[in-house]
Amino acid sequence: MENVSSHKHFILDGFSELGALRPVLFIPFFIMFIVSLLANSLLLYVVISQRSLHSPMCILMAGMAFVDLSLPLFFVPNMLLSFLFDWRGISLIGCLVQIYFVHLIGAFQSTLLLWMALDRYFAICTPLYYHERMALLRFLKFVIPLLIRNVFMVTLVVMKAAPLSFCSENVIQHCFCEHMALVELACGSTAINNLVGLLAVFLIPVADFIIITASYIVIFSSVLSSGKTGVKALHTCVTHIIVMTVSLAIILVAFLSYRLKNGLPAAIRVFFSIMYLFFPSCFNPIIYGIRTTEIRQHILKTLTCWFPILKRPL
Repeated sequence: MENVSSHKHFILDGFSELGALRPVLFIPFFIMFIVSLLANSLLLYVVISQRSLHSPMCILMAGMAFVDLSLPLFFVPNMLLSFLFDWRGISLIGCLVQIYFVHLIGAFQSTLLLWMALDRYFAICTPLYYHERMALLRFLKFVIPLLIRNVFMVTLVVMKAAPLSFCSENVIQHCFCEHMALVELACGSTAINNLVGLLAVFLIPVADFIIITASYIVIFSSVLSSGKTGVKALHTCVTHIIVMTVSLAIILVAFLSYRLKNGLPAAIRVFFSIMYLFFPSCFNPIIYGIRTTEIRQHILKTLTCWFPILKRPL
């Protein structure tokens, strides 16, 4: 009986409180989307086209740019169309597919930060063995287990959500399909889904954060005992720490907003849920482009080649 009455079509109703002002949201989110596409595409192009940037760290930054470029494509276009034309419908299958890819690609944002932390650990704490340990076959032993973990946990989350029955409301208070926003609408007990969701959070971003923090504690200890040479090598670490702090702060706020509601307006929860996925895609390539000297120089050179008007006499 539950299967017969279960909804197979949902309405994405994020920011419905704004009423007639809802279409105005198209402007800021469209600007962010364009910035994300252009900044990440430029960073990818520069790293791929310049052989001098084919170092392990720059390749990892290019990997982050690819993730940041891909992630918004799975939910931002639909969200923008919803703001502009009020297209809010999505099927259950479409919703589950969106959840899978959004959460899977999102998981790699923290995982790439972990790989970057390992790169800095090897470069600063074991510089004599850096190239040996960052060789592809050696580094795969750090890559493959985390790939398997991410795919397994996100697949488990979606598999546990797929059989749920949605027999009362079919309105999702969100602008895209997010796991907890969908699970909240299910009939009956969702304890297993909540548990699996919590496990995914603790085994992916939280576990990555713990390992990253431990790595940087060791790195800072090594730098403090090595003098000026170590301080110079720490520059790239600061960039990663800025990116990690901003990303994890937004993730934490979004996570807590769903589990500690306490009368928090739905629009606030929706906003932070969008930002924890979307904001890093805009922020990361800009901060890497500005703070990484080699990349910044090649970006400026590329831009001046494309747009000669940017050249200024000294």
